[in-house]
Amino acid sequence: MTPLLSITGSGALIAIAVQCLTLATPAHAASEGSRVDITGDYRYAYHQPETASEAKQHACMEALHQAVSTTAAVREHTASIVDSKLFHALVHTLSTQHVTDQQIIQQSEQGRTVYCKVKGVFHADAVERVLIAQTTSATDQALDQNRALKILSAREEADGTLVVTYQALRRLDWLGTAYQGGLRESADVMVDFYDEQGVLVRSSRHPARKTVTGDDVMNPGEVGTLRVVKPLNAKTYRVWVVK
Repeated sequence: MTPLLSITGSGALIAIAVQCLTLATPAHAASEGSRVDITGDYRYAYHQPETASEAKQHACMEALHQAVSTTAAVREHTASIVDSKLFHALVHTLSTQHVTDQQIIQQSEQGRTVYCKVKGVFHADAVERVLIAQTTSATDQALDQNRALKILSAREEADGTLVVTYQALRRLDWLGTAYQGGLRESADVMVDFYDEQGVLVRSSRHPARKTVTGDDVMNPGEVGTLRVVKPLNAKTYRVWVVK
């Protein structure tokens, strides 16, 4: 096993360890009962102009995020959260401020794919107070919606697929089910992807169907899911609805 602060090799790799996984001891010491051993791993395929060092840093941090986000304490307190920005901000804060004794226990590189597995001790009693702090101080908690459709969540999976969950606010009809007064033109989910400089890479429009094929009518309150593959050079995304 490799302590996170003792990685040997190039200066860049040492910087990765310091920048990515050198986490401070929390100001309030956690009780012994709240200390949870965690492990997480992440595989990441990178592309130019991203370097191998940057990719390794990203993979190790995402592995730590994965380790924290799957703990029982985090799952319990975030079960009702549909705001992906809030959830990711919470996990990042917990990962960088409330995990100690971190180690990289496995790391590999094959072509342009890197892999990182980490372990550490998570102070689970911090979850509730960090969540309260972030929800009371946040200024952008509203989810996007129009008169017909509401975006419930948007999250990126390990394989780069963006999963968007939405809810019909009014009856939505498509294809042969459309009737006069239907909302076909306004029930679309817009997905924009941006590169690391914030330049738009791709914008796509997706009809808010209940299923990919068939069963197209969505009644008020019903929920649907959209899966969109992220472009290789995309770093961030925006999910919104046509107003």
